[in-house]
Amino acid sequence: MRVFVTGATGYIGSAVVRELVGAGHEVVGLARSEAAAVRLRAVGVGVHRGHLDDLDSLRVAAAAAEGVVHTAFTIGSQSVDRAASVRTEFRAVQALGAALEGTGRPLVVASGTLALAPGRLGTEEDPLVPEPIGGTRIRTEQSLPALARQGVRAVAVRLAPTVHGEGDAKGFLALLTAVARQRGVSAYVGDGANRWPAVHRSDAAHLFRLALESAEPGARVHAVAEEGVPFREIAEAVGRSLDVPTRGITAQEAGDHFGYLGLAVTLDNPTSSALTRQRLGWAPAHPTLVEDIGKGHYADDTTSC
Repeated sequence: MRVFVTGATGYIGSAVVRELVGAGHEVVGLARSEAAAVRLRAVGVGVHRGHLDDLDSLRVAAAAAEGVVHTAFTIGSQSVDRAASVRTEFRAVQALGAALEGTGRPLVVASGTLALAPGRLGTEEDPLVPEPIGGTRIRTEQSLPALARQGVRAVAVRLAPTVHGEGDAKGFLALLTAVARQRGVSAYVGDGANRWPAVHRSDAAHLFRLALESAEPGARVHAVAEEGVPFREIAEAVGRSLDVPTRGITAQEAGDHFGYLGLAVTLDNPTSSALTRQRLGWAPAHPTLVEDIGKGHYADDTTSC
């Protein structure tokens, strides 16, 4: 299959590209810069120069493809206008979908689990709720059923908030590690019992491929290998990796300590992937979140925000 991938040089997108190429797919990646184009060519991937704001360019690339995987998104800084990022992504996905209308070809779009109702085990059958934190992809995911009705095999891959692995420089875990390094303490809020689901990026990339190849139109699949790791365990693993103490802080202190992540670190987001495993035969095989932290990837001070 000829597959157009946005975010092809990003942390998750580059893993998806490797997975697709390894499975024999022909891949064309979106590149905003010549440096990105060089990285894509180096791994045997075709290049389509453009960016998410160039909707005509996106339509051209999607129309020439037999499938599209969309992973691009702007994250990782308090200075980023996340509302603008959400609007840009929504328009981009609508453009990609319009190019595929009536073809039955797949459009696989990255979403997230953090917009599921908190405090209960979320499943693939559960809709997203009004955003608990700014900048989630709820509007984009909610647009996919309409695309499916228009003859696009539109699929949402809901990623766990902690997509972990070597090379992570802007994900939640990298940011938490940077805060712990800067503060000299790895903190959790309250008793730290709130849970975050997790997935290794190679397992997530494998699921993107399975979704591209065989997921049903309108499907929602969960890239979740661990249903919910208590936040205190995450903080303790980060503390061990940096050799800094771990302690609890109050909810009132969370904003000052974690900055714009202050709300996210309090969320209880247990999430199941049982239906995904059953329907697509997905079987995560890579290290767990705590195991990965213990490998030292995140202790390197080049991994920071």
